[in-house]
Amino acid sequence: MEKSTTELLVILDALYRKALELGITHTQWAARAGIRKETLSRLRGRRSCDFATLQSLAVVVGTNVGLIDANPSKRTQDGQCPAQVDREYEERLLDLCASGDLEPARWRLCGPPFFMAGLAVMVASVPEFDRRSLLDLAETLHAGSSQVGVFSLWLQRSPIRPSRFLPMLLTGLRRAA
Repeated sequence: MEKSTTELLVILDALYRKALELGITHTQWAARAGIRKETLSRLRGRRSCDFATLQSLAVVVGTNVGLIDANPSKRTQDGQCPAQVDREYEERLLDLCASGDLEPARWRLCGPPFFMAGLAVMVASVPEFDRRSLLDLAETLHAGSSQVGVFSLWLQRSPIRPSRFLPMLLTGLRRAA
């Protein structure tokens, strides 16, 4: 699947989940957005979509489609990690990890590939998560990231501390269960 198709599906899936949360059916969603239900169904197979259509679908579910800085903090000099992680960004990372979503395109939207790969390797160390799948994700994001030396470098450079992040992740999982 081409990258643009994957990214379109990521956006559509996020909007669709929001519609489900609000109890909006496909028919209602399409009607409120001013498009035909058939158009909404066909979007999943397309490689591109008109921005106005995406924005109309987003507005119905109380969101917007636009450019989001995947790394709200400044990056390190080499660009591979955020220079710092504020609470809002940390919450986004915790939510992503807890979601069980292993789609590389979604992870790429949250930060630099090296940083996100290291995060996946770190989470793979937690027994409650699918280790093999997370390590595969890490390798997809940044080749070699699951090797001890590369992860050690990540630990040195990352503003995320496993001793803080992992307990928060596990607490969030327990609350959700």
